[in-house]
Amino acid sequence: MNKHPARWLKPSQLRLLSEIAAHGQLQLAADAMAVTQPAASRMLAEVERQLGAPLFIRRPKGMEPTQEGRAVLRRVEVVLREMRSMVADVDLLQQGLAGSVSVGAVTGPAVSHLVAAIRAIKSTAPSAEISVDVMPSRDLLHQLMAGKMDFVLARILPEFDSHAFEITPMRDERIVIVTRANHPLARAHVVTLTELASYEWIMQQRGAPIREAMVNAFAQVGLPEPRNVVSSPSALLSMAYLAQSDAVTPMVQEVASLLTQPPIGAGFSVLNLPHDIRVSPYYLLRLRRRPLTPLALSLRDRLLAQSNDPDLARCYVSDL
Repeated sequence: MNKHPARWLKPSQLRLLSEIAAHGQLQLAADAMAVTQPAASRMLAEVERQLGAPLFIRRPKGMEPTQEGRAVLRRVEVVLREMRSMVADVDLLQQGLAGSVSVGAVTGPAVSHLVAAIRAIKSTAPSAEISVDVMPSRDLLHQLMAGKMDFVLARILPEFDSHAFEITPMRDERIVIVTRANHPLARAHVVTLTELASYEWIMQQRGAPIREAMVNAFAQVGLPEPRNVVSSPSALLSMAYLAQSDAVTPMVQEVASLLTQPPIGAGFSVLNLPHDIRVSPYYLLRLRRRPLTPLALSLRDRLLAQSNDPDLARCYVSDL
């Protein structure tokens, strides 16, 4: 097969062949391409010279494809469709309406902001491929440093060089204590940590932000952390355990709201504590050396907008 570049056709030449086939007349094809008829005639002659065969028969009523012309036109239409699709894909990518993005978050912002931001992007870019992982900050930062995520919502940890990140402050998280709905303390007006110290607890492993915040909260009222503890990072296991016992568990408020309020309302209650318990702030982090794609930029900008205006997030969550 001759692969000499002289036989490769240009997009304008392919389009001319398509227009001639569609209109049956060279003048109409030239008009459709906004060129003169002589220019279209020269272009057709060059194509036929390159391919070494006549592609159209000139008849009194118009131009009719030859056998070679019909074979070429079948391929021309396929190529032109692919080229139009390619251009459309590039346009969508540049507008942040297509492509792929991989992000990660700790639990609170995943529930409070990321779900709503993704839904907002998907409403205008349904073909966008968005991958999400929810995991502890340490795992998120490892994934980010390895280039496996575009950006993350996580806490900055001392073992990572913060100079590598572009850092956007977000907010801290409020911790609440969750029980089954018919727990003995569920209807109490106020429940103190002193009362809760003797109960069975389900908590993340030592060093996890929520557990450390609880240890500090107990210390502030002069108490050691509870002794009767089941350690697990699994929210699913925690819910199953709570449903079958009088155990209690600390959760970020956003997750607790899913379990206690419509539309999910899974039969759990939030205890009324006398004081707020807070976890250290999280940030939106990306690698300085890795520019964001238009789609990733669109998702990031939506997240930041919702962080500044919580009503934007609520408008996408309220209809779940």
